[in-house]
Amino acid sequence: MKTAETAMPLAQELLPLPSGAGQGPSSWGARHAHDPTVVQDDDGTYYMFSTDAVANSKDIPAGVHIRTSTDLVQWKYQGTAFDGVPEAAATWSGAQGLWAPDVVRWPGGGWHMYYSASTFGSNTSAIGLAVAPSPNGPWEDRGLVVATRKGEHSQNAIDAAVAFDADGNPWLTYGSFFSGIYILPLDPGSGLPKVAGDLGSVIACRPRSVEGAVEGAFILRSPQDGRYILFTSYDSLFSTYNVRVAVADHITGPYRDFRGIEMTDVDAPPAAVGTKVLGSYQFDGGTAWLGPGHNSVLTQKGPDGSDEHFVVHHVRFAAEPSQHVVQVRRLFFTAAGWPVISPQPFAGLRSEAVPAPAEVAGTWQVLRFDPETTDIAPAVRMDLECVEPRSAEFRGRPAAVRLRPTGPDREPGTEIDAVVFGSWDWSRNRPALSFSGIDQRGVAWSGTREGLL
Repeated sequence: MKTAETAMPLAQELLPLPSGAGQGPSSWGARHAHDPTVVQDDDGTYYMFSTDAVANSKDIPAGVHIRTSTDLVQWKYQGTAFDGVPEAAATWSGAQGLWAPDVVRWPGGGWHMYYSASTFGSNTSAIGLAVAPSPNGPWEDRGLVVATRKGEHSQNAIDAAVAFDADGNPWLTYGSFFSGIYILPLDPGSGLPKVAGDLGSVIACRPRSVEGAVEGAFILRSPQDGRYILFTSYDSLFSTYNVRVAVADHITGPYRDFRGIEMTDVDAPPAAVGTKVLGSYQFDGGTAWLGPGHNSVLTQKGPDGSDEHFVVHHVRFAAEPSQHVVQVRRLFFTAAGWPVISPQPFAGLRSEAVPAPAEVAGTWQVLRFDPETTDIAPAVRMDLECVEPRSAEFRGRPAAVRLRPTGPDREPGTEIDAVVFGSWDWSRNRPALSFSGIDQRGVAWSGTREGLL
């Protein structure tokens, strides 16, 4: 890697910059990072790998951008993994930069990076493999893993991600517009396809009426019930991105959403497929966030020794959509086992410590992620009561609850299978109690409590 840089304070990263301001890598922090993945090295350092955003500028290097952090909050640009695009990938695709790297600790030792090389709107694309003894490198290219060509294949070999099944076997997911998301088994030793030339089988796709708009897949095995959770991003990365989830008993699917619809169902209404867990939104007095998507999930040991999970994704500023930034959010699981995402970007566990005990019932700023629209969801002030337990108090640890919106304008009978947890209220600049959950219709809700402090 090359050129260590100075991180921008997070508070500044969460506000739009004037046009033309702070365009050099030294000022980036978590800005200008698309399609992120984050891993933690043995010394505790976090490494973020991302698409070569703005790499078309002669002043911005290509070759997988790398940032580091000690706390998942402040990020420091470190340079690139490669000097440009590796030869085999460049020859196949004509790419000037690399997209959507996924980095995983390999069971046999060392680290594997799966990167994508393509040009926008084309499925003449390739996924390459590089290996290194640590996330810090040096990265050694091992050539192409999957390659597709316009006019020859329906698949698009981009957006690679690796998941391990219950037996520890590695699987590669990839794909996007064109014919959807595919999965194929990898050789546990080499990390290459078990069968040379295998393009895999489809696990998610969308109809032509929406241009097949699905990409950025990531699979996580549920810590609660062992099911496989498929995360995907729907619609346009420029404006309408939103994160959807589905689950399966087997890593190869079929993946079904909350309502039981398969992610390969192209006859169902396009917006009805997949359980939408994160979309564009704005809290009262806060930044309007546009098109969150292309997420990965970081899993690590928490302070009590149990696994904790973080969703890592990019998002745009609605006030200036050309600007984007990476955000890290805590990921929880409801009593029914569905993944839900914090409405507030992660600020560090100490910053998010809420004085306990704290009453759950009360007045909240609430987001409802309607799957039928890609509009910015505004936070609505509403009262929530606890159905189970009836007098719930937050006592410092995430807790499963069942919530009911109250008031004359609320849809009767709505109950939300939710998790309450400590967070940081970025609009009010203070610790807060937040919740995320899914109602009985499969609609995701999130919110932050008013008036705790």
